[in-house]
Amino acid sequence: MPTRFIGDGYWEIVTRQMSIVTKSEQTRFKDAEISVIGCGGIGGDAISMLARMGVGKLNLVDEDRFDLSNLNRQALSDLTKIGISKSEVAKETVRLINPYTEVTAFNERLDEDNIEMIISNSDIVIDAVDNLITRIIVSRYAKENDIPFVHGAIHGTMGQLTVFKPENDVSYESMFGLPSYGKELTPEVIDEVLQLTSGVPPVIGPNPNIIGCLEAMEAFKIITGIGEVLEAPQLLTYDLLNFNSFNVETL
Repeated sequence: MPTRFIGDGYWEIVTRQMSIVTKSEQTRFKDAEISVIGCGGIGGDAISMLARMGVGKLNLVDEDRFDLSNLNRQALSDLTKIGISKSEVAKETVRLINPYTEVTAFNERLDEDNIEMIISNSDIVIDAVDNLITRIIVSRYAKENDIPFVHGAIHGTMGQLTVFKPENDVSYESMFGLPSYGKELTPEVIDEVLQLTSGVPPVIGPNPNIIGCLEAMEAFKIITGIGEVLEAPQLLTYDLLNFNSFNVETL
């Protein structure tokens, strides 16, 4: 890290947004701890934007490593990062963007055994995962422990976004009618959930980046208290092949 940038530069980094938020609102974000589960396409942009907006602490979780197939969409990837841990690359990227953001990287898969250790102190959890079982585990823990859960997902050219607040009766599983809703995650229930998806999903380059940026903005709104949070059962959906498709509906 170039030492000339370390010192009292936090407020200079965020200066362009200080006409949008007050210093006390920004300070809340500066003191916030956010966990991002997944450091790939969606997570990479969410992480970058959170650092650029001045978040205080990030917990970054991903067991995967970059490969060539990630280059079409994952902004943290390039040819020099092939074979390197996504969570460690994300940590280094944040260090180079905003040295005032404290980062902990977890190069492991989040599950029921390690989730408390990783996200128990979080003010917000951001969903950037690529599988339903992990998303169910995270959404359940967040709700049970009064942590807002920012959900985003993509498929091809389509995307969706919403926020599950713990005080809201709507949960991720109930809103989307998953077969696991209200059930213990037994092998049979897990198998039933896994049958909802198959194969490698298609994705166009810009799509996860859009969702990641939107998730970061929802987290910023929740922490600072500015603007209107897109709260479940409201759901933003779109298809990038049709700009008239951008829509907020209530499920």
